[in-house]
Amino acid sequence: MRILIVTDAWLPQVNGVVTTLRNTVRELERMGHTVGVVEPSTFRTMPCPTYPEIRLAVLPGRGVAEAIDAFDPDAVHIATEAPLGMAARRHCLRTLREFTTAFHTQFPEYVHARCRFPVGLTYAWLRRFHRPSAKVMVPTPEIHGRLARRGFDNLAYWTRGVDTEHFQPAPRDPRVTRRPIFAYVGRVAVEKGVERFLALDLPGTKWVVGDGPARRALEARFPDTVFHGMRHGAELAYFYQQADVFVFPSRTDTFGLVLIEAMACGTPVAAYPVTGPVDVVRDPSAGVLSEDLRGAALRALALDRGAVRNYAMRYSWRAATEQFAANLSPRGARHVANSMSTPAAKGRPDNRRDHVLSSRLHESARNSR
Repeated sequence: MRILIVTDAWLPQVNGVVTTLRNTVRELERMGHTVGVVEPSTFRTMPCPTYPEIRLAVLPGRGVAEAIDAFDPDAVHIATEAPLGMAARRHCLRTLREFTTAFHTQFPEYVHARCRFPVGLTYAWLRRFHRPSAKVMVPTPEIHGRLARRGFDNLAYWTRGVDTEHFQPAPRDPRVTRRPIFAYVGRVAVEKGVERFLALDLPGTKWVVGDGPARRALEARFPDTVFHGMRHGAELAYFYQQADVFVFPSRTDTFGLVLIEAMACGTPVAAYPVTGPVDVVRDPSAGVLSEDLRGAALRALALDRGAVRNYAMRYSWRAATEQFAANLSPRGARHVANSMSTPAAKGRPDNRRDHVLSSRLHESARNSR
């Protein structure tokens, strides 16, 4: 198939969405598909409010429409609910192209954490955004149940994977002292709960690997913590490999790719028993989940690193991408036509716009990788 992915999250951003999409593009191409990516670098952008590291496309409607039509995809997937995703959705609805979407992040909870905006109102907007999607892809049963209870339809599973060759165990570096090392990897932002981790009374040393808007304030408050900044590739794997425990203090993640990256390196996880960790760390040999995060971190020290690695081996990007491909809705307006024929749809004039698929290209996904 010719598959077009529209995403507001792409390089140089470093986060779970970008990691997921890049690996998915790679695996789709290995499976013989032709993949195009519509992403922010080909548009005029502005900094995202409260998160300037993220650039948002400004008035991308015409460019997105032209990109979709030029690529002429067999299937369109809209990955994000931001300017590019909204423009793609609008064009697909107008031209009766089917599309799929995905729920990558707990956006309502993130917005609430940053500015106290009511969670229910954000979910209402997201429900409307995803309503015309042929499939709304979710990473875990926990998220599936949560969205179903909030009235989302057409939910389908799309799990995540890990590169077990890149992320694998390695010998301990004798230069690393003051063990045990308790590490966090990810965005340094308020919704990630990094402060909760840094406030724990733990022996040894705390590491934070990543960057974000909260980093400067946290560095000032916790001078004994070592902040390593953003790391990539082999450098990133090194920090997972050298950590004794990976501490994940977030309560708002949908999956948490960093969890399986850490486990693939043999590093056990300590986390809260919330969405994300409860679906990813399902074996007590791989990590400890508890509302007592300090106790979980200390107990995780005793876990066997070989068993942790073995648990992580069940995740692969190929299996995840096969799920993704099976969920796609190739050419046609079947979903729209069926939806328009139902009595409920006929009673809602708004739904004519709200039924069908997504958008367009920039065939240099390969150049971006």
